[in-house]
Amino acid sequence: MKEVDLVIRGARVVSADQIIEASVAIAGERIVAVGHDDTMPPAREEMRADGLFLLPGAIDSHVHFRDPGYPNKETWKTGSAAAALGGVTTVFEMPNTNPPTGTVEALRIKQKAAESSYCDFGIHGLLGDDTVDRLEELLDAGVTSFKAFVGNTFGNLPAPTDGALLEGFEKLAPLGIRTVVHAENSSILQRRQQKMKAAGRIDAMAHLAARPAVAEIEAIGRVLTLAEWTGARVHIAHHSAADSLFLLREAKRRGVDVTAETCPQYLLLNTSHMLKLGGVMRLNPPIREARHNQPLWDALMDGTLDMIATDHAPHAPEEKTRESIWDCDCGFPGVETQMPLMLTEVNRARATLMDYVRWSAVNPAKAWGLYGTKGVIAPGAHADIAIVDMQRAGTLSQNKLQSISKISPWNGRAVQGYPLHTLLRGRFVMREGKLVTDAVGWGRSVKGVQKMPAPAPRNTEHYSSAILQTPAGVPATAVPSGPVDWNAA
Repeated sequence: MKEVDLVIRGARVVSADQIIEASVAIAGERIVAVGHDDTMPPAREEMRADGLFLLPGAIDSHVHFRDPGYPNKETWKTGSAAAALGGVTTVFEMPNTNPPTGTVEALRIKQKAAESSYCDFGIHGLLGDDTVDRLEELLDAGVTSFKAFVGNTFGNLPAPTDGALLEGFEKLAPLGIRTVVHAENSSILQRRQQKMKAAGRIDAMAHLAARPAVAEIEAIGRVLTLAEWTGARVHIAHHSAADSLFLLREAKRRGVDVTAETCPQYLLLNTSHMLKLGGVMRLNPPIREARHNQPLWDALMDGTLDMIATDHAPHAPEEKTRESIWDCDCGFPGVETQMPLMLTEVNRARATLMDYVRWSAVNPAKAWGLYGTKGVIAPGAHADIAIVDMQRAGTLSQNKLQSISKISPWNGRAVQGYPLHTLLRGRFVMREGKLVTDAVGWGRSVKGVQKMPAPAPRNTEHYSSAILQTPAGVPATAVPSGPVDWNAA
């Protein structure tokens, strides 16, 4: 039997369907065997994992590494290091950097920055009025997917008009490419915020008042209408409101190819925390009332919501603690704390480890065309593994975050369940809770292994590209071609 690089012995291997006692053999970047300890091949290195769980490395489809443009907030090196410490092996990075990822030139700058990544990555390109004619060239240059900021957020990128959004979906539907949507109605948000500013409101709760659930309901409904019409694949980012879940349920029932994420902050935090922490809690969409928490959990359990993401959005402490809520930057770090937070809820019997693997790895891998290569511990898959101790307890500390951003609403929160080791394509990037610094740059784009399912475009005869020429049999002008009998029926 051929010698392999590593055998992890005596672990419990977790999938979305079962937990089995098994050992895992790794050769190069891939898993070559999962089974009884006696069946494992000889190895250059062995690791005992008695009492520990092997989870597929988490896939976070929503991070902001701020690079290029905002190195004071985060870099690819620090953000991906935080991912590695959090058991996250693949991230998808958002386009609201500086410059925004809406041109091939801007993409090349980001790709260069990503060469320092500790984790594998996808890059969302920008879908907007100014970029809709460049979607294909951005795909050819390496983006894996797109993001449309229907609601305004950090970077103040203009929301695409409905016409541009429809045209973007028309172009991407035949290609099978999924578009992430920040679904809030920008007009509602901006008008309400302007009126509250004029009235002198600067308190923390003003942010929620400016972004009511109806803004999410309207935007999701509009996006799903355009997606269903075109056959485009869409992904609803950071779903925050119980009130809009019915739209996802109905769309999925009708066969719309929509996936959706929520984040730990929407599951575990609410306005009572906002009152205590103020601007630290400002993010988009906002933290809502406590009544939203349980319905989001229920939606994860019944499949209405597909996955956990973090919206990792770091800022400097001074940017989060200003007197006026409108001056506090939106977002906070999360890629490093997601796994211990969610494992704690598993320990509280709110979900199972199998549920968590479905939300953190299996469903994201399927949504982004990676399943089989990533999202599963099985022969042939990348050896992306988080080795977890479900008994280890501790307290989250913002000062110990790998992220440059050292301010977090999770600071001081007790957790039970930690990733101890993280392997990315067979290589340790975190070991014994510490970053393996010589693994910097080991991460690579997932573009080369991405395989989206066959597309299913609809109503193509009505696409913008199909209406630019006069159809056969229709006169070339609006002038009647002969005498008109106005009395004819």
